[in-house]
Amino acid sequence: MGFGQAIASGFFNYVNFSDRASRSEYWYWFLFVILCQIATHIIDLVIGVGVTTALFSLAVLLPGIAVGVRRLHDLDRTGWWLLLGLIPLVGAIVLIIWFCTKGADGPNRFGLDPLAILGAQINPRPAV
Repeated sequence: MGFGQAIASGFFNYVNFSDRASRSEYWYWFLFVILCQIATHIIDLVIGVGVTTALFSLAVLLPGIAVGVRRLHDLDRTGWWLLLGLIPLVGAIVLIIWFCTKGADGPNRFGLDPLAILGAQINPRPAV
């Protein structure tokens, strides 16, 4: 999944807490949020009011939670594990390791393998 596809998927599936998200989808979303946070912070420094960063953070809060839950689903873990991030330092380290881990091959209890679906769309089988 490319950068643009990941951003579109993040906003399109902003309330989808039931499917799976590949590593590329999660990390491209994360990169998008970081880059936009930097840009909005610069804008806030120029105008002297911290409004754009706050609005952007509010706009990406729910999609960010959703893509995190879907990423955990790809690892065959429940989305409640995202609350592990509330534990200072240790929780964040564990989540980063999990988010960097390859997802479960094939379907699991949360749905089909997103890489298999993406591969089928890119390289469809020829009709016989």
